[in-house]
Amino acid sequence: MTTFGDALRQQRWDDHRYYHHSRINQTLHLVSAISFVIAYGVLFVDPPLAALIGWLVSMTTRQSGHFFFEPTGYDHVNQATHAHKEAIKVGYNLRRKVVLLAVWAAAPLAVALQPGLWGLLTPHTDFAGYARNVGWIWLWLGVAGLVFRTLHLFILSGVQTGLVWATKILTDPFHDIWLYHRAPLHLLRGELIDPMHHAAAGRGH
Repeated sequence: MTTFGDALRQQRWDDHRYYHHSRINQTLHLVSAISFVIAYGVLFVDPPLAALIGWLVSMTTRQSGHFFFEPTGYDHVNQATHAHKEAIKVGYNLRRKVVLLAVWAAAPLAVALQPGLWGLLTPHTDFAGYARNVGWIWLWLGVAGLVFRTLHLFILSGVQTGLVWATKILTDPFHDIWLYHRAPLHLLRGELIDPMHHAAAGRGH
């Protein structure tokens, strides 16, 4: 039986070798990870501000790396098509991310049109109040997205898979800093794609 630690290492390894070939994507993940760590700290003193940092900086850089810079052609390193990788993705694949990001983008409009959000929020009276209310909605959206997919994985793949994925998501910022701290240096050297020699050799997990 696969232990929790082994399963976590496998999910991290698969995520890296399948979805982080672009050095630009890796660099954006580094920026995202650093800002997420900052947001984690801010969460204890100012939750809506932490959510604003997390969504506006961390998630924007992270997801733009996937949507705009990560190759979507045939993956020769892993001998897999993009469609196959999307089908076996444990967490949010691009289609699921589009749905999540659509809800995220709609939140500011919803707060503008319905300031109290039918009793869920204290209606804002200025822009600062508006921004904080959006932050609260984004915070709960993040929690809901994590909980929903975790419970979904409980049903699809078992409780351990869901708990491992949730653990991976929450600890990814720290792991990504270690994993991609050299990505900007590779970019400065003109290397746009990670050759993934370690993945081709089956090493790393």
